[in-house]
Order: sequence, then C-alpha cells, then structure tokens
Amino acid sequence: MTNPICEKKSELVEKLGVHMENTEQLAPVAARILAYIILTGKVGTTFEDLVLKLCASKSTISTHLNHLQDLSKIKYFTKVGDRKKYFVINQDKIIRKIDDMLSTWSEEKQLHVEVKSYKQSINALEHIDASENFDLSFHNDYIQFIEEATASMKQLRTKIENNNSEI
Repeated sequence: MTNPICEKKSELVEKLGVHMENTEQLAPVAARILAYIILTGKVGTTFEDLVLKLCASKSTISTHLNHLQDLSKIKYFTKVGDRKKYFVINQDKIIRKIDDMLSTWSEEKQLHVEVKSYKQSINALEHIDASENFDLSFHNDYIQFIEEATASMKQLRTKIENNNSEI
C-alpha cells in the first residue's frame, strides 16, 4: 500500500520543480532537487535519499547538488557521529533575493511618483478641453499596491531572518 503523504510530496516535487525550472532557470533535475529539499524542511535530506527518491544517477545528483551550492541556493550541515551531509535551503540567499525585490519595487514606486507628479503638473495647466487631463488612478493604485506589497515582504523577511518562518 502506498503512503498518501509520500505520493503528495512526489506530486509537489514535480509541480514545484517545473515552476522553478522556469522561474529560477534551473535544469530539470536541479529544480527537482531544490523542490525536494524545500519539501523536506529543516531536517535536511541526504545525497543517498535524493538518488533514491528522484530516481537519478549519483553523478547527476552530485553535479546538480554542487551547482545549487555554487548558486548558494542550498547548504548542508552534518550531525555528530554521522558522516552524511544534510542539505537544506540557504535562507541567506532567500533574504538577498527579497532585498533585491524590495530594491526594484522601491525604484518602480519612485518612478511612478515622479510620473504622477509630472502628469499632475500638466493637469494643473489650463486646458481648453478638460478631457485631455491625465487619469492618475492607475498611478495611485500602483503606488498603493507597491507600498502594501513592500510592507508584507518586509514582514516575511523579518520572520525568515529571525528563523520564525521555515521556507
């Protein structure tokens, strides 16, 4: 009899792996390894477990583990008296990615503030036809969205940094 939790994990490894192939530009096996590590959590997973669960050769798993470590996406720890490496997500990499995202959002917000200000100054000029005025609702909504998304992302970053949130 098959274990429904193991089946669900396998399905999620595949689904998350396909997603990360596209979003992280990873090779299929590397994406599956990363997905498996994410779904295994802080207990970590071993090289042998990855070979068994992902049905890939030792050399393939080894190559992709090394690549993921080079990208700082994963790291490993060891246990006293155990020679195995246990691979986990590198939370520092996640924090750096969040910081990059926040920086990009800040730049986008500033650009929208400047564009909105310019359009407001044009709108303040006397036009013969008021229908020529710029509609500022998109900028207002987008700036509000960026502010709310930034606040949420900062909260998530703080939780990760304080190890209150597992990836």
